[in-house]
Amino acid sequence: MTKIFNDPADFADEALAGFCDLHADLVRQVPGGAVRRRRPGQPKVAVLAGGGSGHYPAFAGLIGAGLADGAVVGNIFTSPSAQQAYSVAKAADSGAGVVFAYGNYAGDVLNFGLASERLAAEGIAVENVLVTDDIASAPPSESANRRGIAGDFAVFKIMGAAAETGATLADVVRLGRKANDLTRTIGSAFHGCTFPGAEAPLFTLKDKQMGLGLGIHGEPGLFDTDLPPAKELGQELVARLLAETPHGAGNRLAVILNGLGSTKHEELFVLWLTVAPLLRAAGYTLVMPEVGELVTSLDMSGVSLTITWLDEELEPLWTAPAETPAYRRGQSAVPSGGQLSADGSDGGAVAMEFAASSDSRNYAASCADALKAARTALHDAESRLGDMDAVAGDGDHGRGMVRGIDAATIAAERALAHGAGAGDMLGAAGDAWADRAGGTSGVLWGAGLRAFGESLGNDQAPEAAELAAAVAAFAARITTLGKAEAGDKTMVDALLPFAETFSERVSEGVLPERAWAKAAAVATSAAEATASLRPLKGRARPLAEKSLGTPDPGATSLAMIFTVMGPHLVGVGKVAA
Repeated sequence: MTKIFNDPADFADEALAGFCDLHADLVRQVPGGAVRRRRPGQPKVAVLAGGGSGHYPAFAGLIGAGLADGAVVGNIFTSPSAQQAYSVAKAADSGAGVVFAYGNYAGDVLNFGLASERLAAEGIAVENVLVTDDIASAPPSESANRRGIAGDFAVFKIMGAAAETGATLADVVRLGRKANDLTRTIGSAFHGCTFPGAEAPLFTLKDKQMGLGLGIHGEPGLFDTDLPPAKELGQELVARLLAETPHGAGNRLAVILNGLGSTKHEELFVLWLTVAPLLRAAGYTLVMPEVGELVTSLDMSGVSLTITWLDEELEPLWTAPAETPAYRRGQSAVPSGGQLSADGSDGGAVAMEFAASSDSRNYAASCADALKAARTALHDAESRLGDMDAVAGDGDHGRGMVRGIDAATIAAERALAHGAGAGDMLGAAGDAWADRAGGTSGVLWGAGLRAFGESLGNDQAPEAAELAAAVAAFAARITTLGKAEAGDKTMVDALLPFAETFSERVSEGVLPERAWAKAAAVATSAAEATASLRPLKGRARPLAEKSLGTPDPGATSLAMIFTVMGPHLVGVGKVAA
């Protein structure tokens, strides 16, 4: 259990600040994460590792010569926002392009993808490498859907070493994807991790049991089984990995036996006594294996085994020197170059005045009241939403939604104070939500609110039909960006019924407040009905069976928000006429 903290909501930010102060000779903090203290003497590809906090030494601990040029750091187990990724990339770029490397999670894919689009529009060469090493999260036929866990380290190490040699962006990307294709991981959990301030772990196991096929975001194993002696556990892990030996793979391996946060090194050494002989007996040569904590999950008790099949191209990169705050290999001189200047900016937007009609400004005030109502509802439901998410996910949905709505509410008030109409105010609120909350739900809610605002504009308060069009724009933006469909057990299962019902009732001439109330009731029922669905998207997908019987937290929170926002959005101005 995490015992040292101030405000739990600030834990990740304070941990990053403390890390950067301690290792100020190697790294410097920038908005969204950290980068190397010194720029390279010559332009080189910037390898940027990224993801949520709680995995130390991944990701910031791996910044340094021979490994990462920077790390994009989100909240605990939550993907960084697109703004964070953009900010770190701008700070790390030295003229040869940047590549984001991260585990295959929906929120990360969305946010790093959006940041990449923005960087590319500014003329910065940018690529993305997704890690998909977890064999438990999808069958071989669906390997592209697998999540990234401790195999992150092997891929980052190979990419970082390649970039250090002066390889081009195309080659760094090619080598990273090649390493990923040749990397497999399987993990086992003995006890769940506990968020700072939480009273209980995200999951528990019966005495002398383990969960096989864990995730690194606090997710439980795919199935529970008796905890065997070390020899049998080692045999199980090795057998599962070797069963997925890539076609044409060689006989030289990079091996990582990784502790998840509270498994002692001595325990790992005991397990290694089984793992290593089994791999050697299978005809493999182990090349500079690693045993220790490289990709953790807060204080989770557990272990994972990673194998990367090496060839003549990958092996020199795996064995190349590296020097970072948390990991060293060989003799690696820190590259010379001009010291990066301290950057005191907070990445916030410059205050500006907005142009809007008085009607739109009045309606914007009602929209701000709607956000405040949503804020109250989400704070009240934070624990319940987290518990729902912990059944088959990482338990952070409640916390992420609270962080998002808090940021959105503050941004809305700031925009109102500068004369914003409804469109600009909701756009600012959406951007703040996405930036602060991170994760899949964060980027989707942020994008949805911005689309809602863009549809409303700043010229007038909306008629009922215009409000229906804004709801449709909200739904379209989320489904386009998230690519989820009805039945996937996501927020879309509540969103689409709401949008369709509201539009139908408005077109029939029903008063907008009644149309909204009916749509909210339909969305609430649809959210409850997701309990019978198996998730087809997101982190809960590998734990589909465990998810049965529990409604989707994203659908639940959406129905809740739309319910309390309704009286403020339809009760004033033209919409009530």
